[in-house]
Amino acid sequence: MIDFHYPEGATPIDLDETNGLKLTHITTRGELDRWEQDNILEALDWLESTRPKNILTEQFIKKLHKRMFGNVWKWAGTFRHSDKNIGGPWHQVPIELRNLCDDVSAWIETKDLPPDEIAARFHHKLVLIHPFPNGNGRHARMMADLLVENILGQPRFTWGSQNLSAMSEIRSQYISALHAADRFNIQPLLEFVRS
Repeated sequence: MIDFHYPEGATPIDLDETNGLKLTHITTRGELDRWEQDNILEALDWLESTRPKNILTEQFIKKLHKRMFGNVWKWAGTFRHSDKNIGGPWHQVPIELRNLCDDVSAWIETKDLPPDEIAARFHHKLVLIHPFPNGNGRHARMMADLLVENILGQPRFTWGSQNLSAMSEIRSQYISALHAADRFNIQPLLEFVRS
């Protein structure tokens, strides 16, 4: 059994979800983080070679999560089946995700919002929906980067230029920016994504 110590703002994994760990030799959060990071690097290589543009679909969102975490978790790429401390009821995830993708497509088409704001709002809402048992923040940041770079033609976000998975002052700023967006103030998140 892994002794999980969650950083600020992280969503705890249920016992049923921890049983989905493929790598039974992992005993610490540090080991888990390292294996997940190795898997994420493989996903980045895949993205670099494919340069996907049709990303605003449930199918792609699940596929990317599986690419990012499939070597570590059996349930990677599968929507959560339990309620969390964030997000709505688990059974509404597909509907919320479809609405988000439709909204983002409309924002892109109408050009009412600047590219960075479209991607930041997409990221915030994707985190808020919290589609998966674990890895939602990392997944949502990668999705936002794909959107801003591959679809909107802007450079990827810098996200405070540090690792946001570990507890740090930068992670606290990120969490604060997400909380501000929860209260309909997107400005701190817009500043953070380019810091």
